[in-house]
Amino acid sequence: MRQEHAAYEESLRQIREVSYITWVGFWVNVVISVLKIVTGFLGNSRAVVADGVHSLSDLITDFAVLVGVRFWVAPADEAHPYGHQRLESLVTFIIGVVLAAAGLGIGYDALMRMGEPRASGAVGSLAALGAALFSILSKEWLYHWTLKKGRAIRSPAVVANAWHHRSDAISSIPTAVAVAVAMWLPSFAVVDLVAALLVSGFIVKAAWDICKPAVETLLDKGADAHTCDRIVAYALTVEGIQEVHNLRTRYLGSALSIDMHAAVNGDLTVREGNELAHRLEDMFYTPAAEQAIGIVVHDALVHIDPAGAEETAAPGPEHGAEGTHG
Repeated sequence: MRQEHAAYEESLRQIREVSYITWVGFWVNVVISVLKIVTGFLGNSRAVVADGVHSLSDLITDFAVLVGVRFWVAPADEAHPYGHQRLESLVTFIIGVVLAAAGLGIGYDALMRMGEPRASGAVGSLAALGAALFSILSKEWLYHWTLKKGRAIRSPAVVANAWHHRSDAISSIPTAVAVAVAMWLPSFAVVDLVAALLVSGFIVKAAWDICKPAVETLLDKGADAHTCDRIVAYALTVEGIQEVHNLRTRYLGSALSIDMHAAVNGDLTVREGNELAHRLEDMFYTPAAEQAIGIVVHDALVHIDPAGAEETAAPGPEHGAEGTHG
C-alpha cells in the first residue's frame, strides 16, 4: 500500500511539472503565432506567415504532451506490468511527425509561389520584422528553459518540445533577414520565398532529430556499449558478485530496463544467492546508481549463476552489440 501511494504521488508530481512547463510554452506560442500570421499577411510576407504556421504547429505538440503525460506516468498495472512509459516515446514521435508535416507544407507552398508576381513594394512591414525578431528572442528563451526542465525531470517528450521551440527560433532568423531585405531592396522580394524554403529545411531536420530516438526506443533499442560497461562496473562493486554476463538492456521512455546474469560463489545457498540478487537489484534504484550509470533505471532483473559454470548464451545480438554485454 505504501509503495502504491508513493507511485501515485510521483505520478502527480510529474504531471504537475510537465503540465506547468508545457502550459507556459503553449501561451507563448499562441501570442507568437497570432503576431506572425497577422503581421505576415499585412506585410505580404510569405516567410513570416509560414513561420507563424510553424509556431501554430507547436500548439499541437503542446496539446499532445499535456494529454499524454497523464497516461505515461501511470504506475504499472496487470495489463501493463512494465508501466506506460512507451507512450511518452509515441508522443515524442507524434511531435516529430507533426513538425515534419508543417515543414514540408511550408516548403511546398514556397515552391508553388516562386513563379507568381510579387507585390514587392508592400513586402516586409516593420510590424512583420518586429514579430520575427520577437519570435527569435522569446522562443530561444523558451527553448533553454524547457530543455533545462525537461532534462531535470528526464522527459524525452518535454525535451523534444524544447527542440521544437528551438527550430521555431532558428527558422525566424532567415525570416527576419528576408523581411529586412525586402523592405530596403524591394526588387529582391523573392528572397522572402527563399527564406521560407530555408525555414522548411530547418523544420524537417528538427523533426528527424526528434523522431529517430523515439523510433529506436519503440523498437527496443538498448543502451550503448559505454553505458553497458558502466552498468557492469557498478554491479561488480557489490561484494560477492564475481562476474557479470549476458547483460541486456532496453529503454522504457527515459529510463532503462536491465536484465543480467551475475556469477557468485557456487557454495552459497539458494537463500544467500537470492538475497545477493535482491541486494544488487535494489542498488540500481538508488541515486548513486543514476550517477554511476548516467541514466535512471526503471527496473533491474538479476539472475544468479555459480561462478565457473558454463554460460548459457542469451538470445539476441552477440557481445558488443548495443544493449547487450558479455
